[in-house]
Amino acid sequence: MLQKNTVLDEKAIQRALTRIAHEIIERNKGIDDCVLVGIKTRGIYLAERLAKRIEKIEGQSVSVGELDITLYRDDLSIKTKNAEPEVKGSHMPVNINNKNVILVDDVLFTGRTVRAAMDALVDIGRPSLIQLAVLVDRGHRELPIRADFIGKNIPTSSQERIVVELFEVDNNDQVSIYKTE
Repeated sequence: MLQKNTVLDEKAIQRALTRIAHEIIERNKGIDDCVLVGIKTRGIYLAERLAKRIEKIEGQSVSVGELDITLYRDDLSIKTKNAEPEVKGSHMPVNINNKNVILVDDVLFTGRTVRAAMDALVDIGRPSLIQLAVLVDRGHRELPIRADFIGKNIPTSSQERIVVELFEVDNNDQVSIYKTE
């Protein structure tokens, strides 16, 4: 893969997350009944960053959960190539029944990850509302899913790949487009 260009640097990611935090507060009329749930792996770190921004704005904390969708994926047999999938486990610090759950992920592409996440969520509890926050929406949906909160829309071709790097995992904050060879 060849790097085509960097579309979000560290400052742009910070600005996008601050804007999303404000939009979450506004759309939910505060955060009293909200829970942020990050989809493993990078979604968790984005959810934690959003929680910090929301706490700074609202003066009160919002719970952050972790969701492992490994066993809910519809491409599990393709991804694992007959190996056992690595399940990291989910963690919900609060009961999600009757809560506004905001799923958080790094990239929205086909919608299949979000579908798997919703299946995993309803196995844990029954939220009153599920919203979706993503850092990048790159298009190419295969399922009728759309994000409620988007950091940046980045239209891509099928020969391109979006790579999100976060400091917590990659020691760098940036979003790049790569061209597949």
